[in-house]
Order: sequence, then structure tokens, then C-alpha cells
Amino acid sequence: MKKILIGTSLSAYCLFLFSFSASAQYVLKDADKQYELFNYSKAIDLYEQAYKKKATLHTAERLASAYNLVYNYKQAESWYAIAAKMPGSGPENILAYAKALQHNSKYSEAKVQYLDYIDKNKNVTEKQRAVWLASCDSALKWIRNPKKIELINQKALNSAQSDWGAVNYQGGVVLTSDRSDIDLNTRESKPFLKFDGTKEPDKKVYGWTGNGYLKLYIKPSPNDSLQLFPVKTGTRYHVGSASFTADGKTMYFTLTRITDELERLKKQPTTVNVEIFSSTKGANGVWGEPVSFTYNNVNQYSVGDPFISADGNSLYFASNMPGGLGGTDIYVCLKTDGGAWGKPINLKEVNTEGNERSPVFDEKDNFYFSSDGRVGMGGLDVYRALKEKGKIGQIENMGYPFNSPHDDFGFSLNEKGGIVYLSSNREGGLGSDDIYTIDQNMILAFKLEGRVVDKGSSQPVAGALVTLAKVNGMALKTETDENGNYAFNLAKESEYHVSAEKTNYRSDVKSLTTIGLTTSAVLTQNLQLEAIVIDKAIKLENIYYDFDKWNIRPDAAAELDKLVKIMIDNPTIWIELGSHTDSRGKDSYNLKLSQKRAESAVEYIISRGVDKNRITAKGYGETKVLNQCTNGVNCTEEEYQLNRRTEFKIVKQ
Repeated sequence: MKKILIGTSLSAYCLFLFSFSASAQYVLKDADKQYELFNYSKAIDLYEQAYKKKATLHTAERLASAYNLVYNYKQAESWYAIAAKMPGSGPENILAYAKALQHNSKYSEAKVQYLDYIDKNKNVTEKQRAVWLASCDSALKWIRNPKKIELINQKALNSAQSDWGAVNYQGGVVLTSDRSDIDLNTRESKPFLKFDGTKEPDKKVYGWTGNGYLKLYIKPSPNDSLQLFPVKTGTRYHVGSASFTADGKTMYFTLTRITDELERLKKQPTTVNVEIFSSTKGANGVWGEPVSFTYNNVNQYSVGDPFISADGNSLYFASNMPGGLGGTDIYVCLKTDGGAWGKPINLKEVNTEGNERSPVFDEKDNFYFSSDGRVGMGGLDVYRALKEKGKIGQIENMGYPFNSPHDDFGFSLNEKGGIVYLSSNREGGLGSDDIYTIDQNMILAFKLEGRVVDKGSSQPVAGALVTLAKVNGMALKTETDENGNYAFNLAKESEYHVSAEKTNYRSDVKSLTTIGLTTSAVLTQNLQLEAIVIDKAIKLENIYYDFDKWNIRPDAAAELDKLVKIMIDNPTIWIELGSHTDSRGKDSYNLKLSQKRAESAVEYIISRGVDKNRITAKGYGETKVLNQCTNGVNCTEEEYQLNRRTEFKIVKQ
């Protein structure tokens, strides 16, 4: 969500509602329209339907792009892998695949794809080549030697949506969120906006994500509930994040608004750039009318991520205004003797060809910021720069698990310069972006060791991604070495899930605990990965139906739950579920019965939370018997039973 506000384009978009038909004839056309209107959640559903009807490069590329834009990197990796191998695919898909692998902590695999892209694109600069390859190498070292800190999810602040940019304010916390809690929404009666006679955009749902719009919230004290921050912004669109002066009387924040100066395009989405505003609290405790920042330019570029210095004389922000070094750069404006803001100064010593954002200074003028243009783990990483003799000194990546392969940004500092809150969309959170605090006194008492092997051959799997997820806590990742070995440190009295995954394999997940262990110990947990073979039939045991029936019996449900778990543990695979009968009875009857049974099984699996686009029902009747028991052949009951079966096969990984 934060990248919509400040990111590659630094633009928020006003979207038109578009009624669409999902009929077979128009599904791809409708998908394209939703994509072009930035309604990615709707577009993904339609593109998946279209791909099931006909697998095309265009559809695969759009699915990869849309999933990437909603920060679902596992799905993006899967679709970029497919697109990169399809006829007519360009090298840009290889680059996107490499970045998706990097986002998913698969650094060894990402490096292979970066090298492939570099080989196919001779225009890659030596500087860019060095950043990509060094990032993979450095991240691999960092995850194998993590710092002894723990990030603690602040569940009292987070929701199932995007929550970020938390700052302490007068004993409470102010944060930015796109949660859709009806009780917290404003109740203004005026419409949001209307363009050229078209339908109004939804007042509560942002089409890009399917969530609400960003707003500022405050939790006045630990015992208070979350409420809207009491500043009148004059917009129903995005608001956030905020920065406060030391006395708490003036705030700077970003918003998007619809103004008369906005250039409106007929029959096209209108881009609304982000702006910075300030508001001052009066003697009566009421926040005053927002004042536009001098260098706002709603039609040309965005400014956002404001940070006001303690003395109120320096305003730092991120912008994609002309003249920058990359996508978004960090700037500072200094207040003049007359109280106005001087011209923006580009902090060239920290900016790159990528994107910089979230500028923050502590009281000793040490500088923290986020960037995706330096050697890092992937996405936005947090960096620290020591200020020496009035200039920005050496820049340091904060390492792992402080940083993750996803986006780490939107932080705030305490009076000693330590980071109080960090925002991240890393795995294991409650929603898209979550707010974390940092425990730097993590006590590690036990060690976990294990080996990842190929289930079929028992040979070690090198470069497998292993994830250790603490129940109700932080997740750590590492890669296996050339012998398939991995290791983690464990805390006392804790429960964990440990999983292994690698491209072209089905993942394996196990559970373990240190609860009750009183002496130091080394725990061992080996993991097995099963190779994926596309279109290979895998029999589901003990799926029985009553005579002439197709409803799911309790004993069959227990077996189907195992398939549900496979699909949950492997969220990118698609399957076909096939039902087969024996040869007794009419061919046409058996075909219809098997189709009903397959559909019934699929409906059950969907009811357990599996997306409908990931599974297809196919009734084969008696067309694929496994023995000689065809029409007119007398067989034993055991021979007939061999043909009465339910199978699944993976059709996309």
C-alpha cells in the first residue's frame, strides 16, 4: 500500500468503477480494462479465468505484473517463471523473475536469473550489474548469520490490511492505515468525486488493493482504542504518513485531493500526485485548516514522507520532481529568516538511481532512510548514515532480520536514536504492511539443525529456502548449503514451524517446540522435498461415495483435507481433480456421475479456503481404467475398485 503513496511512480490514482461481465467471450477484454484502471484485485481473478481457457504470454505477463503490484511476490514469481519460458517472451521477464525470486529470499536462484538477463541485455551498466549480484551474495551471508534481535508485531496497532508509519505522539501512537472499519469511517454526505459523467469511484474501497483508503489514526494511550486522527483534511482519498514538531503543535502529512487545478483526462484514469500539508493546533486544542506545502505540484510530481526536524527548521521529504537521480529522491528544505521554506536541496550523497524514502534524523543528526537502489536484500531496505562534520558519512545496511527481502520503511526514532517502530510487509504479519518494534535483547538457548533432501532420491537439496516461523512471532529464513544442511538458533519456551521450499518442488512443513526443555540442546529436524511433475496423476486414497451419490462423506472429507493442506502449503500450484468410475453401467451415466463427484470434491476444497481459480473438476467416467476391466469383461471387486478412484494432478506450479 505504501508504494501507491510513495514509490516508483509516487502517484495515487482516482479510479472509475467499471461494471464488467465475466463471460467467456469478454473475460480477457474485461481483465485488460480492469488492469488499465489499476483495479488489480479484479484483474487478477479475470486473468486467471482467461489463462485457464487459453494460456497466452500476454495473460501470464499481466498476472505476474498484477500480483507484483499488490505485493504478492510468491504468485508473481510463479507467473514470471511461466512468462519467461513462453515463446516470444522478452528478457524483461527474466529480470522481473530475478527480482521476484529475490523478494522471496531465493538469492541463489535470483543470481542465476540476473546473470541470464545480463547475458541477454548488453546495455546493463557495470554499476547496476554489481548492485544486483552483490545484493544476492550479501543477503545470503546476512540470512546465514542473522543479528540477535527480534521484531515484535504490534498486534494492538495492526489489522488485516496495511498499517505503517507509526510515530509516538504525546503518550500515544499515530499511524497510517487502509483498514475498512465502518465505525471509524467519517460520515461526510458529499460524494467523493465524479469525472465526465462516469460512475463515482467507490467511497470506501480503493480498486488497486481492494482495501479502504489510507487515513491517519491515533491510539491516545495503550488502554485506548484506535480512532481517526482529529484533523480535517478535506479529502476522502489517501492521507498519511505524519511527522510532528518537538512541541507536538505542528504536523506535516501527505494527502491526495481533487482540486480545480487537476488536469482531468476524458475516458482515462486521472493521476493525482501526492502532496504535503501542514496543520497547527490552536490554543483550543483543535487542529487548524491544512496549509499546502510551497513545492506541491499536483499535476507534475509528488512530494511525501515528510519528516520535520526537532527545531522545526528543516523539512525532509521524498519526491520524484524533475532533476532527481532516480525514481524518488530525498530532499530537504530549510526555513528562511522570514519563515518561508527555501528551495528543495537534493541529498545526492544518499540518493541512487532507485527509490529513496522515509527520511528520519535522530537528535545527534544520524540519518536513517530506506532505499531499493543499494546493495540490499530486495525491495526497500533500511540504511543508517552517520553525519560527520556536517556531511552524510558512511552508509550502512542495517542487516538481517532488521531488513527483509520485502519492503522495510516507515520508521521512527527515540531520543537516543534507536528505532522505536519499523514498518514492513515481510511474511508472517497480520496484513499487507505491519508495524513492528525491535527487541535487541533476544535470549537464544537452543539450536536447530537439519538437512533437506529430495524425497525420491534421498539426495541433499542445496540452495533450498528454509523458513523458521515462531508461533505468534518472527520468521527467519536461510538457504541450505551444498550438503543440504541448515541451522537456526531457538528461544526458550517457544513453538515453531519449520518449512523448506525450492522451485520445482512441493514444500515440506514440520512443527517443533522448546517448551519444557530445561537444558541446552541441539534439536534435529530433517525435511523432504517432493519434485513436481506436471500432469502426473496422484491418487487420493480412501475417497469413497455412497452408491449413485456424489455428496462428500466424512471419511472422504478427511482425505480431501490433506489435499487442502498441500494447496495451502504450496500457494502457487493449480490442480485438476479427476474422478473415475469402473466400467459397470452405461458409459454416459458413468461420465455424468464422475463429473458430479469431481465437482462435489472441488466445492468442498473451495469451501476450505482454496481459491476457485486454482482447481478444476474433471469427470473421466470409465475412459481411463487402469487394468483390463473394460466393458463386457468380468472382474473381481478388487479389480473394479482399482478403477474407482479420485486423483489430482498439478497443472501449474
